[in-house]
Amino acid sequence: MTQRDLDLNLLKMYSFLVFSKLEGAVTSGMIHLGDQLGLYRSLSSFPQPVTSEELAASLQLHPRWVQEWIHNQAAARLIEVAIDDQGIERYSMTPEAVVVLSDELHPAFGMGMFHRLPQTMHSLKVLPESFKTGIGLDYDSHGPEGAVGIERSFEPWSRSYLLPVVLPALDGAVQRLEAGALVADIGCGAGGAAIRMAQAFPKSSVTGYDISRFALDRAHEKKTIDATDNVHFVDPRVTPLPENESLDIVTAFDCIHDMTHPQDVMQAIRRSLKPDGIWLLVDIKALDTFGENMAKNPMASLMYGISVMSCMSSAMSAEGGAGLGTLGLPESKARSMASAAGFTRFRKLDIEHSLNAFYEVRP
Repeated sequence: MTQRDLDLNLLKMYSFLVFSKLEGAVTSGMIHLGDQLGLYRSLSSFPQPVTSEELAASLQLHPRWVQEWIHNQAAARLIEVAIDDQGIERYSMTPEAVVVLSDELHPAFGMGMFHRLPQTMHSLKVLPESFKTGIGLDYDSHGPEGAVGIERSFEPWSRSYLLPVVLPALDGAVQRLEAGALVADIGCGAGGAAIRMAQAFPKSSVTGYDISRFALDRAHEKKTIDATDNVHFVDPRVTPLPENESLDIVTAFDCIHDMTHPQDVMQAIRRSLKPDGIWLLVDIKALDTFGENMAKNPMASLMYGISVMSCMSSAMSAEGGAGLGTLGLPESKARSMASAAGFTRFRKLDIEHSLNAFYEVRP
């Protein structure tokens, strides 16, 4: 490395850069608290700007704690503040802030990752050992709240787009579902997508597969609440995918890159599908190289960091894990892996999404 004299201006700028990352981490913790305590939901329900004391009273919280929390949020430009001539502060949320921070029905709702933030950050205590052994942590290491966080991340978008946008984009899928199809949802998580498909197409039978006991517990609970009889949830290590080419449709939402042996799973999907079956593969939008991701993805640093604490960790939680990670399945790799698994047709769907890419894969 070339040596040079220390530039005090560059030192100041670099220190600011480093501590801006710490600010983001600390403010993320405050976002978690705002979600868990209902502060965003309460603030968004007021028809006019309110003081921190009024917000605290609405939730029976201590006003001094709420004041310090909301100062962080306003300083971070997440919540609006107006200060009058008497120095009285009144707070409000923009319509955009409302949908991201408090409206669980809107597809832009973003609290899922913040819900499981304590569990994700807790992994820092044990990850040093993973760096030594190469063995990561599976999703159940994040506990039940980890499963809930993933559920809250994906449910708003799935609720808004799976039935009206994604399934109709698959050639002939809706017609087959209406007539009665055998469907498998791989990595079903808490079961939202599987239940949604089962309810929309009562002649079809949907089976959700997941290895997370916490996610399966959530899925079984939701099935009972919704009284949906044509959906079932199983652990593939106990009840594997059929190998007799009997399934009409298989879906896999944002899970292949998390798997220890994704190529084996793709081969299992191929063996399960009818010769004219459909595999809907949805995974994180990524480019072929780190250089491209760094240059073109403004969230690249976040995604690589989450990968260390979650996605890649899961993908290396067993000996010989593939370790694809969050940005490890670009279209070119997904296409080549599908081909190696025996699929002959691979089509990227014309669906715009900030995070995911959508593929129709056929035998």
